[in-house]
Amino acid sequence: MYIKFMYYVYILTNKNHTVLYTGVTGNIEKRVYEHKNKLLDGFTKRYNADKLVYLEGFNNVNDAIQAEKTIKGWKRDKKIQLIENVNPTWKDIGDEQN
Repeated sequence: MYIKFMYYVYILTNKNHTVLYTGVTGNIEKRVYEHKNKLLDGFTKRYNADKLVYLEGFNNVNDAIQAEKTIKGWKRDKKIQLIENVNPTWKDIGDEQN
């Protein structure tokens, strides 16, 4: 079950954790469904990034967009540290919907 916010920054990975994708959305349930069912063409579909491993909620769209840009600017090691601070086992939190 997600805590309800207006906007979310999220990180997806693939089963081997070799790919990290950062995105922002106003509807996390829909977006996770789209990624898991390969409904969105592009990077996540091409690299099978469908495992939600990081999620942060915001009530202001500008804050969410800024957080996404900040995370996208980080090197891989810093993104991994962010994920492991809140999800050390890289559990797919997208399976916890509803």
